[in-house]
Amino acid sequence: MRIRNSVVVITGAASGIGRATALRFARRGTCLVLASRRAEALETLAAECTALGSRAIAVPTDMSDHDAVQELASRAVEEFGRIDVWVNDAAVAFFSPFLEVPLRDFQRVIDVNVMGYVYGARAALERMQEQGSGVLVNVASIVGEVPQPYSSAYSVSKAAVRALGVSLRSELTLDRKKRIHVCTVLPPTIDTPFFHHAANYTGRRVVAMPPVYSADRVAKTILGVVEKPVREIAVGRIGRSMVRQHRLMPGQVEKGMAHQVEHGQLSRTEPAEDSTGNLYGPSLDPANAAVTGGWSGRRRTAQRVVLGTALVGVGAVVFGDKLKAAAPAVVAAAASAGRAIRSS
Repeated sequence: MRIRNSVVVITGAASGIGRATALRFARRGTCLVLASRRAEALETLAAECTALGSRAIAVPTDMSDHDAVQELASRAVEEFGRIDVWVNDAAVAFFSPFLEVPLRDFQRVIDVNVMGYVYGARAALERMQEQGSGVLVNVASIVGEVPQPYSSAYSVSKAAVRALGVSLRSELTLDRKKRIHVCTVLPPTIDTPFFHHAANYTGRRVVAMPPVYSADRVAKTILGVVEKPVREIAVGRIGRSMVRQHRLMPGQVEKGMAHQVEHGQLSRTEPAEDSTGNLYGPSLDPANAAVTGGWSGRRRTAQRVVLGTALVGVGAVVFGDKLKAAAPAVVAAAASAGRAIRSS
């Protein structure tokens, strides 16, 4: 698809991946419709995008509200005449043992992360069917392939987003809608404010689990799949490797993921009070309306390569006894790299 002058709707645009994606599209001269719950942050972003050469409007939207999402789509068409690209990115999360999280909070994650994407996909595809073309991008996660402990609802939601993409692509194939595409993007851990404003019932401070990639890396991938649509793509070498290795030896990879979360995502020294985070209302901290969350650094970038080498190395091992013997070593190498990164 030609990017310049296309009409792009981005949900979850106030911070993180959504904000980075908006800025990337703005530099390409698109017409942007920016959505999230944070009106002030959206207005600031719209001004930034305009300064970069885009036409941009801010439409505060709660993605768990079907009527609000339909209004978002209507505003896009009223302002710019069509919807060429819709990026579903708005998401919330909690960190908690499954048996301790309030079920109301679990339901809220599903309402935003699953039903919000369903509402967005419905609104976008209705308009794209009328036009005969368009690209829907659903931002899922690597945890949709390798679920994490303490993130049960988020993991469920991202697996559901992947399934939604497959189902929609199948229907478009049957309807012979060759010019309408549904693309699913799977980011690994990304340097965004996400970990600052997630709900937390673990009693420990949540940090970004290494390896950490930049939000702009995901934004670049999103722009790429709009230009040349693909069914599904994992972001970064580590992400691609985790997907491959989980399909090859799921038990070992799941054990490794559990170990990494326990020792790399929950602080062992800093406590945290129970909090609903931004589940029921947007964060009021201006610092959380940014692209980055302050989790990156040169050492982390360098040591990411070490972890990546450990994971990718498994792929070179032959099946059978040698594979089984190599798996614990790979998990140990990954854990060692994670500990080194945490100390940076």
